Amino acid sequence: MGYIEDHLIEKERVIYRTKLHWAMLLGPGMLMILAGLWIPSKGMSALALLTLGVMWGALSTISLQTSEIGITNKRLLLRVGFPLRRKYDISLEKMQAVDIYQPSLGKFLNFGKIIIQSAGGKRYSFRMIASPIELRDEIAKQVDSIRQQ
Repeated sequence: MGYIEDHLIEKERVIYRTKLHWAMLLGPGMLMILAGLWIPSKGMSALALLTLGVMWGALSTISLQTSEIGITNKRLLLRVGFPLRRKYDISLEKMQAVDIYQPSLGKFLNFGKIIIQSAGGKRYSFRMIASPIELRDEIAKQVDSIRQQ
């Protein structure tokens, strides 16, 4: 069982799940490719960049595999990041606005940033979310169903 299932409360069920997008591996991948191409001319400095790229890629891969994002009928639950793990439990009743930002590459590959405004002026921002439009629409559906009750 994952983080989301372990933290469900009574009469709560998971409605929608998503994860972080694989595009978060593009940065480390590009750094490793460039460093690998520079090794013959730059020597040790390129090797240092290659090592940095490998470490960045390993941490990004672990973060990608262990992150969880889920909407229940009452809350939005998130567990993201590695090695600095962040956990969020945001009540759907307290959400005032949900916005997304997708750069051009994000529209093409279907990833982006989701920004949540909750009661009391608190803002949450999450990057590299897979299918952010679907996530926003599912949040809106659940918020509407809660408000109609």
